[in-house]
Amino acid sequence: MDSPTGKKYGVLLCAEDSEYVKKMYGGYFGVFIDMLAEEGETWKVFQVAKGEFPKDDDDEIVEFDGFVITGSCSDAHGSDLWISKLVSLINKLDSLNKKILGICFGHQILARAIGGKTGRSSTGWDIGVTRVQLSSSSKLMTSLKIPASLSIIECHRDEVCQLPPKAEVIAWSSKTGVEMFRFGDHIMGIQGHPEYTKDILLHLISRLLQHNYIQDKVADELKASLETCEPDRESWKKLCTSFLKGRL
Repeated sequence: MDSPTGKKYGVLLCAEDSEYVKKMYGGYFGVFIDMLAEEGETWKVFQVAKGEFPKDDDDEIVEFDGFVITGSCSDAHGSDLWISKLVSLINKLDSLNKKILGICFGHQILARAIGGKTGRSSTGWDIGVTRVQLSSSSKLMTSLKIPASLSIIECHRDEVCQLPPKAEVIAWSSKTGVEMFRFGDHIMGIQGHPEYTKDILLHLISRLLQHNYIQDKVADELKASLETCEPDRESWKKLCTSFLKGRL
């Protein structure tokens, strides 16, 4: 999506697109475009998991008003070269006070980059539609009149274990202590997937089953549970776009 006027945003793609998501949604970049993009904006994707990063100079980075870091099959606490390079990029963007929204893996790698710790969750996989509790004291929530709790699609087994003192926890759930956090006015992480549809989650459940991450019984139970619940996608869209585009 491209326009010569308006703001410019980058998606740092940390996962490979499945053939299904490419066919149905135009890849995960297309999924984020559908949730976040508005008329007059320019959006560009960088496939960072494949080593494609913004140029290592201020000239390209300063053109962008904000960045979104996506989910991934990789571990945010890993030592892959591209992950280390992504941490360095986050530190640079932080120093430039650029808006950064991190989703799932993106949420975790943001926490790592600013001095927090990530790792395997002690409660195991969290897959499905989870209700999270939002902080009533957070400026973000009160200014947007967001409900006190929201349902969101989750698909993760890692989590943010510890945040640095200056970061603010703004949402939590019965399974995950840090569902959302903010760091200053320019960094926000969300453990769940506000961009996902239930269709995408069903596809992921099938892939997890195929790779023996979950068993048949678990997959059947997860699929059945999705028939009775819905994520609050419009509220999450409002929250994400308002943060990324400085409407607070």
